[in-house]
Amino acid sequence: MSALPALSVENLHVEIVDARGRTPILRGVSLEIGPGRIHGLVGESGAGKTVLAKAILGILPAGAAVTEGTIRHSGRPLTDAASRRGLLGRDISMILQDPTAALNPVLRIEAQIVDVLRRHLGLSRPASRGRALALLDAVRIREPARVLRQYPHELSGGMRQRVVIAIAFACDPLLVVADEPTTALDVTVQKRILRLIKEQQARSCASVLFITHDLGVVAKICDAVTVLHAGRALETAPAAELFESPRHGYTRALLAATPRLDRPDAGLRPVPEELTARLLRDAQDYDLARRDA
Repeated sequence: MSALPALSVENLHVEIVDARGRTPILRGVSLEIGPGRIHGLVGESGAGKTVLAKAILGILPAGAAVTEGTIRHSGRPLTDAASRRGLLGRDISMILQDPTAALNPVLRIEAQIVDVLRRHLGLSRPASRGRALALLDAVRIREPARVLRQYPHELSGGMRQRVVIAIAFACDPLLVVADEPTTALDVTVQKRILRLIKEQQARSCASVLFITHDLGVVAKICDAVTVLHAGRALETAPAAELFESPRHGYTRALLAATPRLDRPDAGLRPVPEELTARLLRDAQDYDLARRDA
């Protein structure tokens, strides 16, 4: 296994440029994921989590662009489409939060797995089909031969997500970007899917960037975590350390806002509005300082 970080993001800035001007989305984000580690990225909606994932994969929407900073995979810079070509799908893969949107509705499951294996591993069609069966079996899908013949709409949401996980780990990638992969699932299915991701990650020794807004998920599977707010990384720490002694006030507020089953009478404690307002002012001051520099 390489000693180089599977993912290194340094001082990353992403902006949207349109008729109204420039809108900062990510403000100097840095993080590093070592080989075989699961790194959580948490924050409320709009914090910039998915934008970071898309910047890593080079699939930012029109009008958005990386304006500063570097992204490296195993020491290699990911600067443009040419540098990512040959890596995406094999060395780097993604698990999307909506498996229905991730799968092609007009192709059978077999085609969607076999095509990945043939393109990236160069396997023959019979060998690809055999590996596809093994992959579905590994993610605990019953009757994998029958499922290979089915279309996505014939499967439940949990089964579709298992197929997406199988595809993501099909080529034993070095890095998997998982963008809230349990959001569209009910609680009982979420637990099984988290276990499967952890099992596949351990089997392949892949590194995972696990994006979520659920601190309970972070506690279950992540080795380290970065807390994101308004496009800024406020705190990065080993997961156990972050839960035991969070340093940033926003992290402490997030933890306090998490419902506790062992404290049913505690009630809900939302993040204080004055804290959020102060953090937004800090982000705006950061933008002004950059423009004046």
